Amino acid sequence: MSTLIGRTRARAVETLSLDATDTRNALSAALVAELASALADCAEDQDVRAVVLTHTGGTFSAGADLRDPPPPDALVGLLRQIVELPTPVVARVTGHVRAGGLGLLAACDIAAASTTATFAFTEVRIGVAPAVISLPVIPRTDPRALARHYLTGERFDPAEAVRLGLLTTTADDVDEALAPILDGLRRCAPQALAETKRLLTARVLETFDRDAADLTALSARLFASDHAREGMTAFLERRDAAWVV
Repeated sequence: MSTLIGRTRARAVETLSLDATDTRNALSAALVAELASALADCAEDQDVRAVVLTHTGGTFSAGADLRDPPPPDALVGLLRQIVELPTPVVARVTGHVRAGGLGLLAACDIAAASTTATFAFTEVRIGVAPAVISLPVIPRTDPRALARHYLTGERFDPAEAVRLGLLTTTADDVDEALAPILDGLRRCAPQALAETKRLLTARVLETFDRDAADLTALSARLFASDHAREGMTAFLERRDAAWVV
C-alpha cells in the first residue's frame, strides 16, 4: 500500500496527492517510484478520464530530496510518463513549488494554483542546474521570461507563473477554478482526449527524445561536483554557500 501518494476518485477523475509532508513533498526515490506506479495504474484504467496531481501540506513539492534523491533517469521517466499518459493530467497547487516540483508542474497538461502559491527555480543557488526538468519546462514556457528565473533562483508569484506558461490559471479558490475544467474533460470522448493530448505534447516529447540522455548526464555530473556538495551542505545547515558575496 502506498504511503507517500494519496488516491481518491470522484466522477472518473483520479486525484493523486503527494503526501510526504515531513519532507515538504520532496522528490525522493521512494516518492518518485510510488507516483510512477500510481500513474501507471491510471493509464491502464479505462474508467479514469483525467488525473489531478495535488498535495497535502503547504508545499506542492520542494524539489529533489537532497538526502534521498531519485536517480536522474527515474525523474526523466516520471516526467515523460506524465506527458505521455493518455488521459489529461491537471496540477492543483495551493502551496509552494520549488526546483524539481516545477518539472512536475510543467509536465502536466493543465495547471492551476491558488493566489498564495509561490514558485522558484532554486537549483542555481545550491550549485546545480535545472537540467532534467528542462525537458518539459523549456518547450512550454517563454524563453526570455524564463531566463531571469532560471539564472537568479528568485521567488515569483502565480501571475508571473501564468505569464511564463507554467500555469494555466490562478484563483483565490483553485477548486472553483478547476471545476469547469474537470467538468469539460468529463464531457469529452476518451479516444479524442488521448489523440488531442498527443497533438499538444508532440513538441515536448521531441525534446525528451533529443535531449534526455545529455541532460541526465549533466544532472549527474553537477550533483557530484564540489559546488553541489557545498551548496547542499549550506542549504541543510541553513547558511549562505561559500560563493555568496
